[in-house]
Amino acid sequence: MPRTSSLFKILAVSATLAALPILASAQAYPTHAIRVIVPAPPGGAIDTIARVVGDKMAASMGQPVVIDNRPGASNNLGTEVLAKAAPDGYTIGIVGGSHNINKFLFKNLGWDPEKSFEPIVYTHVVPLVFAIYPKIPARTLPEFVAWMKANPEQAKVATSGRGSAQEMAAEMFRMATGVDMLLVPYKGSSAAQPDLLGGRTALYIDTISAIQTQVKAGNARAVAVSTRKRAATLPDVPTAEEQGLKGYDANTNGGFLAPAGTPKAIVDKLNAEINAALKLPDVRAKLEAAGIEIQGGTPQEYAALIQSDLAKWSKVVKAAGIQPE
Repeated sequence: MPRTSSLFKILAVSATLAALPILASAQAYPTHAIRVIVPAPPGGAIDTIARVVGDKMAASMGQPVVIDNRPGASNNLGTEVLAKAAPDGYTIGIVGGSHNINKFLFKNLGWDPEKSFEPIVYTHVVPLVFAIYPKIPARTLPEFVAWMKANPEQAKVATSGRGSAQEMAAEMFRMATGVDMLLVPYKGSSAAQPDLLGGRTALYIDTISAIQTQVKAGNARAVAVSTRKRAATLPDVPTAEEQGLKGYDANTNGGFLAPAGTPKAIVDKLNAEINAALKLPDVRAKLEAAGIEIQGGTPQEYAALIQSDLAKWSKVVKAAGIQPE
């Protein structure tokens, strides 16, 4: 027994010594600039969050935070760069709604939404708005559904292209209502909105941050929001669920990730820094004004959300009969 006890002590000391370099590295971290990969162009929700939060991180951590926009291939290009980066805390990224969808739409992704990353923190939800051409004689979602059924040749729904949360929301809407609608893909809001405003499409389910200006100006009519609760910036617009689509819940959400293998101590430090930034009044004011609903929480909570989203979108893709490319 004494020999066994001594062996345990030796093993415990060895384990402690082995962990010391990692602990020391985490305590010193960061010693130079942190790169944040944004797999989308400047100006969108995740780019806005990365820049606003990154400024606060740079001030509190004493090192520059550099935003690196890597758009392309339905956000897969930048996400693959993040997945293959060194897991040392000096390259992290922020992802949006397509992150948990693309697994089911593309056969040869260079990354996996669960295996390739360490979740840092769930940062945001951006509600989607059912925006219709304002000359359509419908004021509610049920009235709009009835109009589409009566006018099938005009039941055209704009989407933001393959893999977008907007496309998945439209597929969910089609399945929930049984309306035989035509989904028309566009390359983002800037391409889709003109056709909605001109009446060439009847509906565009767009992010609240992208469409709210047109809604408030009367150029588009909001008949529903996609989330379970009403949006703070459009509080008078009821949810789809309130109007009869039971269980309907779609949005674009996301957060910060690190490459798989990033030490837990560094992930925890980044989690604390980002959560602290998200609580600052000026950060909240900027993001909420853009229609971004701030979240926050632990890495484990973000991991659970990713798993839940993967299960949801897998069912939608299969039910819609979408074949991966």
